[in-house]
Amino acid sequence: MDESLGELSKVCQRDTPYPILPHLELYTCILNSYMDQTWDLSCSHSPLELCFTRAQMATFISVPLKKSSEVDLVKPLSKFVTSTYPPGEEQTEYLRAVEELNKLRKSALGRPLDKHESSLEILLRYYDQLCAIEPKFPFTELCLTFTWKDAFDKGSLFGGSVKLALASVGYEKTCVLFNVGALASQIASEQNLDNDEGLKTAAKFYQLASGAFAHIKDTVLSALNREPTMDISPETVGTLSQIMLSQAQEVFVLKATADKMKDAIVAKLANQAADYYGDAFKQCQYKENLPKEVLPVLAAKHCMMQATAELHQSALANQKKKFGEEIARLQHATELVKTVASRYDEYVNMKDLSDKISRSLTAAKKDNDFIYHDRVPEVKDLEHIGKASLVKTTGIQTPLSQKFTDLFEKMVPMAVQQSVSAANSRKSDTVNRLIGSMREATNLCNGVLASLNLPAALEDLSGDAVPQSILEKSRAVVQQGGLQSIEQLIKDLPELLQRNREILDESLKMLDDEETTDNELRGKFNQRWNRTPSGDLYKPLRAEGNNFRNILDKAVQADQVVKERYTAHCEMIALLCKPENELSAAIPSANPAKTLQGSEVVNVLRAQLAQLDEVKREREVLEGEVKSVTFDMTAKFLTALAQDGAINEEALTTSELDSRYGSHTQRVQQNLRRQEELLSQIQVSHQEFSALKQSNSEANNREEVLKKLASAHDSYIEISSNIKEGTKFYNDLTEILLKFQNKCSDIVFARKTERDELLKYLQQSIAREPSAPSFNVPSYQSNTPAPASGGPNPAPRTQPQAKPQPPARPPPPSVTPQAASTSAPVSTPVAPSSANPPPVAPPSQAQGPPYPTYQGYPGYYQMPMAYNPYAYGQFNMQYMPYQAQGQAGYPGAPPAQQPYPYPQQPPQQQPYYPQQ
Repeated sequence: MDESLGELSKVCQRDTPYPILPHLELYTCILNSYMDQTWDLSCSHSPLELCFTRAQMATFISVPLKKSSEVDLVKPLSKFVTSTYPPGEEQTEYLRAVEELNKLRKSALGRPLDKHESSLEILLRYYDQLCAIEPKFPFTELCLTFTWKDAFDKGSLFGGSVKLALASVGYEKTCVLFNVGALASQIASEQNLDNDEGLKTAAKFYQLASGAFAHIKDTVLSALNREPTMDISPETVGTLSQIMLSQAQEVFVLKATADKMKDAIVAKLANQAADYYGDAFKQCQYKENLPKEVLPVLAAKHCMMQATAELHQSALANQKKKFGEEIARLQHATELVKTVASRYDEYVNMKDLSDKISRSLTAAKKDNDFIYHDRVPEVKDLEHIGKASLVKTTGIQTPLSQKFTDLFEKMVPMAVQQSVSAANSRKSDTVNRLIGSMREATNLCNGVLASLNLPAALEDLSGDAVPQSILEKSRAVVQQGGLQSIEQLIKDLPELLQRNREILDESLKMLDDEETTDNELRGKFNQRWNRTPSGDLYKPLRAEGNNFRNILDKAVQADQVVKERYTAHCEMIALLCKPENELSAAIPSANPAKTLQGSEVVNVLRAQLAQLDEVKREREVLEGEVKSVTFDMTAKFLTALAQDGAINEEALTTSELDSRYGSHTQRVQQNLRRQEELLSQIQVSHQEFSALKQSNSEANNREEVLKKLASAHDSYIEISSNIKEGTKFYNDLTEILLKFQNKCSDIVFARKTERDELLKYLQQSIAREPSAPSFNVPSYQSNTPAPASGGPNPAPRTQPQAKPQPPARPPPPSVTPQAASTSAPVSTPVAPSSANPPPVAPPSQAQGPPYPTYQGYPGYYQMPMAYNPYAYGQFNMQYMPYQAQGQAGYPGAPPAQQPYPYPQQPPQQQPYYPQQ
């Protein structure tokens, strides 16, 4: 027998076109003609429809498809692609993939779908694509809202339906998977169960449907993070999954019967199917989330499968010459079919099964009365019928479609993008630290030499000519534009600052205006305005805006320090810009001792200065090498994600930085130590040199002017660099603020769209509310009796004349084959008078559709990372789709001990990604 069951299972699950075995299950519910409506969604049938097969006129339940509003995927996804990836072949490929994704969604959700496997294939491909792109796009930041209607909500006389809009790709996946299950149930119910191929296909798709609904049950709450609509609630999809599994098991019963398998096998399969239907009935007996026609169908199917099991078990009893047991089981089966015929005749057709049981019972009684005279036992004393399940829910493991191809195969997941961004930030910190330490050493060296009037003091032994080093400094200042270039840069700074302030103010004003409107409507509608308050939603954006404002305030302070330094040195800078003859006339003359020209002290000091120049040139080479180091951590992060399921970015990046910059760090430290030694030696030699010089007022005045000129040159170079970096900072900040403005504009637009939709819904809801407690239609206007409860009647439809109401139905018969056992199966309904009575559908209660709740735009906007306006070159800033927490603030005014206002060694900074 076990071999027969295994073979049957293999036959019904062979040659499946999907990579998941065994497959499918799903059931849906029935709709009377008075509930019939046309759904303009991707299904041209009523929400629930009875599907009949020619085999036994068996009723199978199929689920309606959910309807989705149109969504433009192109704009937000393209924005992300263009902001994240530089122009080129890669960006073009991703933009083309975005267009294909948008077309795929329209094919899957924007048109009616035939009840055919090709239509299901489109849904599966779209679901697979959603699963593939979910980790690759920051959907919570893209202002992308998906709106879906409740599949079982039929609206009202005035239109409208329960629907939910969420900015969550998990919600979109859940709804698409629901449609996968629904369409699979429709395809299964369309199969011809008179042939073997139809039976195999129906079993496969019912199990697929069951798996889809079961997966939703397990994941919907975590995917939505809020209360879902009733059709995708865990209770509803759990019931649908059980219904689909029951129908798949029933198909196996039909298959076993058609193949004329042993009565013992068919009885076990049918008994298991009855058990499944009983479980499904109990799951939805006290719930009103499914149409009321489901309960009688499940109750009828439970009785039918139990009667089928008793019929085949009676045949087995006959083979064992237990003629009394045969009659008892047939009598119990007769009572079951009578119950179905009296209570559920409008839902299922029992004629064939009833006739077969009747004929078998008549023959069995005749033989027993005339030949065997075997005692007929009580039903409760009969042995339990065994159970055999050949179905299970199909596991939902992507890809579901064998034809699936990831449109964004080359795009790395967001976790990798974020890790790469963090790694680039650590790299920038390392580079800025090394370059900053070298530039700080250079500034220190220049300051020490300027205070000692070196090398000008060695070049000025004649006391009359302008030292060569001063002439070179003068030419350098003139070549860089002199005073005019700095004055123009300083003049432009306020305009750049004002432009940034205007962009920031306009961005925050958009948030203020939308929040004011939201508060006004909330005060008007009170509890009905059930969406997230704008004040709560905009807190991250406002914090980001305040951070930008603080950045601008600190930059203004830095600008002021630069201006003050320029004012202090502008006189000597102007002197450096003059021709050589005017410069020479402005420098006092002196007559130092001629003996110093050949002094050993002078020669030693010159050699030390030459060595110091070599150290400075070495630093310039080192700086270029540090900047030129490039590496990409993407491959390592992808490998770590695939192997461990997570990325330890800090450990991997630190290890790579140590290997790439370890030697450079050692060379920089050696260079700094060498400079420190040379400066110490130069100071000692300069003291000896000064002691040999003639001390007089003219020489002191001349030396003081030369020191100021050397210091003015160094200050000019530093101030010019600082102002240029400040100008670049303002220009870069403008780009960031424009992206921040776009982000504010996008969310305000999304909130406005949501607001308009909620307003429309509330207006329709108010219009649907009755103006009086009750409304009775006059008899001369309608032949239909007035409703017992208040509210307008549905519009009349053309339909067959209603049958007269039957008399009150009697209670179910108190006969059962399993009451004798003390270990009755838990899944079998139990009543005091019978161990296995047919389930009875409770009276239906009118219930209006639940009102939708609007969570508002759930996107989370992180604080922008600190923006260091005065870092070095390409390491100043990066635009990356990731922001780390706990970032340093913007640099304010420099410490007093620093010789310049803009810090050359920036604090740790994180790259900024322009979110939409």
